[in-house]
Amino acid sequence: MTLQNRVTPFGELAALPGRGMMLGNRGVLHDDERRIVRISDVRRWIACRLEYRGRRRELMRPRSWTELFFLDEAAAFAAGHRPCAACRYASYRRFKTLWVACHGGSGKADAIDERLHADRLAGRKQKRTYRHELARLPNGTYIVLDGTCGLVWDRRFLAWSDAGYTSWRARPASASVDVLTPRAVVDVFVAGYVPEVHPTAESAKRFEASESG
Repeated sequence: MTLQNRVTPFGELAALPGRGMMLGNRGVLHDDERRIVRISDVRRWIACRLEYRGRRRELMRPRSWTELFFLDEAAAFAAGHRPCAACRYASYRRFKTLWVACHGGSGKADAIDERLHADRLAGRKQKRTYRHELARLPNGTYIVLDGTCGLVWDRRFLAWSDAGYTSWRARPASASVDVLTPRAVVDVFVAGYVPEVHPTAESAKRFEASESG
């Protein structure tokens, strides 16, 4: 049985087969029958490593936090999550340092989570998006282009799927698009944070190189 714990870049929870590269936590989202009953239980939405110190968990154990899965870190950011300060400490420290450089403040986790919560949702469940010039968006940003959700990566737009990036096209030189990655996170990308992406993102680069050669 495929559980409803795969997270799309829209932040939605779906029953999809792809496990992805990253684990996530939003608190207890399921009931004792492992059915999703809410999209969030806390404001601290984090993205974790799939493996940490050999720990093993039973998925969706009753009254325990719900294990969520993302294609990669870029997709986790798009959904509104940020690096875990425990299992991904180095990534969290870099993200926090650049966050403070961009947004000021103390850089405490609670303050970051408060801002991310405001940026990721419009109301209780609706994804917050905004329009932006595509040419000015940094690597790692998720957008919707001509009805397709995908990743901005170098000169390309890579279409998302739960199993990997399925196709690519050249990034249009002039376009205004709907952005899925929270605005505050995009600012951190501009400042120098480069999120981890699924290996299929490199397939587009190799294909492009072979064509140009």
